[in-house]
Amino acid sequence: MSSVRIGNCSGFYGDRVSAMREMLEGGELDYLTGDYLAELTMLILGRDRMKDPSLGYAKTFLRQVEDTLGLALDKGVKIVANAGGLNPAGLAEALREVNAKLGLNAKIAHVEGDDLVSRADELGLGSPLTANAYLGAWGIVEALSADADVVVTGRVTDASVIVGPAARHFGWKRDDFDQLAGAVAAGHVIECGTQATGGNYAFFTEIPNLGRPGFPIAEINADGSSVITKHAGTDGEVSVGTVTAQLLYEITGGRYAGPDVTTRIDNAVLTQESPDRVLISGVTGEAPPPQYKVSLNTLAGFRNEATFILTGLDIEAKADLAKGQLESWLTKKPAELVWTLARTDHPDSDTEETASALLRCVVRDSDPKVIGRPFSAVAVEMALASYPGFSLTAPPSNGQPYGVFTPGYVDAGSVPHVAVLPDGTRVDIAPSTLTQDLEPVDEPERPEPLPPQSSLSVPLGTIAGARSGDKGGNANVGVWVRTDDQWKWLAHTLTVEKLKELLPEAAELTVTRYQLPHLRAVNFVIEGILGQGVASQARFDPQAKGIGEWLRSRHVDIPISLLPTSDEKEDSR
Repeated sequence: MSSVRIGNCSGFYGDRVSAMREMLEGGELDYLTGDYLAELTMLILGRDRMKDPSLGYAKTFLRQVEDTLGLALDKGVKIVANAGGLNPAGLAEALREVNAKLGLNAKIAHVEGDDLVSRADELGLGSPLTANAYLGAWGIVEALSADADVVVTGRVTDASVIVGPAARHFGWKRDDFDQLAGAVAAGHVIECGTQATGGNYAFFTEIPNLGRPGFPIAEINADGSSVITKHAGTDGEVSVGTVTAQLLYEITGGRYAGPDVTTRIDNAVLTQESPDRVLISGVTGEAPPPQYKVSLNTLAGFRNEATFILTGLDIEAKADLAKGQLESWLTKKPAELVWTLARTDHPDSDTEETASALLRCVVRDSDPKVIGRPFSAVAVEMALASYPGFSLTAPPSNGQPYGVFTPGYVDAGSVPHVAVLPDGTRVDIAPSTLTQDLEPVDEPERPEPLPPQSSLSVPLGTIAGARSGDKGGNANVGVWVRTDDQWKWLAHTLTVEKLKELLPEAAELTVTRYQLPHLRAVNFVIEGILGQGVASQARFDPQAKGIGEWLRSRHVDIPISLLPTSDEKEDSR
């Protein structure tokens, strides 16, 4: 049976609105998928639902489908997306209204059961604002088997919107773990959209045209292997490097667990078949764990912030004065008050901006009144009584609620998984009968080290790529190199101890390293560096997107033989 061609048109809620049309018009597809959900998105949708119970889904998806549904039907492309968020039934009903308004005959189905908020307490999950289990692909398979043209889901795993169409196309069984795992790997690569085609790519300067990168496509084969590509004529690039970067994104070690299969990412082999075509092969699968992961979001309180601009001389003294004044002038101190000073200033600078540093004060409290007007008023009242050159980046606001993400786990059998077919029939989807507790992969042996040789102190990113991201309060940082000799060096050099030396903010935190030799990569999990998750905004980079680039900018001693030559540098421009 020929491969199934599955495109992606969304990597997050807020991605390029025109992408659905671009993908449908740009070339042939069998399925078009979209990932609209992230940890922060569930909190946003939860607040939407609090204001209006009929909402809780990705409204941009509805507009995209209204624009392109007729085109998709004409081309025989089925649409699968997790845009249902907290209300997949509501989105399905809104899609039927659009379908009728357009005079079309699209068959609409949805998948539900992931929303556990009403049962959270009995399941031992507390009293969160949202509680959503990560469902798998088999509800999608059931809906597609009923000839649905559009399938929307709630919180399924990101790759499930790709695995479902592949499993339906090839008739895979629940225990075809190798094939399912291969589809998970392909899905993991394309579910973040243009991150697979050059976006957020460490070696972006090597890509000739990154102006408007095309969205990715996975051509999945019956054995689970796949080719990652994009429509001809679109910007960006699909290379072993761009695919490696995305495979490393937000994983931990060699085992990548899901509700349908545990994917052995460490077995993946990448091959550049031709320009913009990368083969993923060798991926194997194991039975999934007996529990489902649950995304829990809780409104934790209220936050506010003020950022002071400090210019010129005596930066430290100016910061000390501002700190002392603000804290002593507050009538009630917030539960949390955190200062950070970013020394963005340069001595003898020829512009005022580059002569300035930023002093940031973040406050949090369960009482919005404490961090609202009483805090913002004090920050403003300091204007004529504080350090010379006093200025704020913007007037402080009244503060906003903030949330906390935590993962939970429940037995798979306690989670309903229901496919609601186009005719309204409800089909219960049972969890996998074959399960296996998740265990870490045995640490692979390191390769033989390079012989001693001369080295230069240069940025790590001279030879290494990186991609980083968030999982709750933890940061994931994947680092890879591109030659076997570079891998021999990286595997021995970039240890946990070295990472903590290069990233002092991680020095007191728990850091775990995982080796992925087939990808010439190591992946680090830095626990707690993001506080209580992205919504709590504990760092100025709350989603850890820049940690990998910070690491690449740090200087290390690299053997001269591993460094690119002048000709190689010129070729990469």
